Amino acid sequence: QLPLVESGGDLVQPGGSLRLSCTASGFSLDYLRIGWFRQAPGKGREGVSCISSGGGSTSYADSVKGRFTISRDHAKNTVYLQMNSLKPEDTAVYYCAARTRDTYSSTCFAPIYQFDFDDWGQGTQVTVTV
Repeated sequence: QLPLVESGGDLVQPGGSLRLSCTASGFSLDYLRIGWFRQAPGKGREGVSCISSGGGSTSYADSVKGRFTISRDHAKNTVYLQMNSLKPEDTAVYYCAARTRDTYSSTCFAPIYQFDFDDWGQGTQVTVTV
């Protein structure tokens, strides 16, 4: 089980921005496909974005396309989710997840499914409100 840790969640006003980070202390994320998911109160977990092991392939949920950007910094062993133009409906706990059953996953697809990922972080809260 990868010790994935998310950070960067906060309270922000509509139209604001946040950058979430996902890292794993002591374990390399270099060769793994990473996904971001979110779960709003009373709703199921939704796939938000995915990045391939090399970073060359990304995918997004329609609800965030054009507003969110996923990226990775191999030197820092971190995957980021830059969230711009935030809306109240973006309020949720955000989780990062890693696909560890195989490595060098070169392609991300949409929709982004939970069953494509194996290890999960504990989540970070994002609240968008006036």
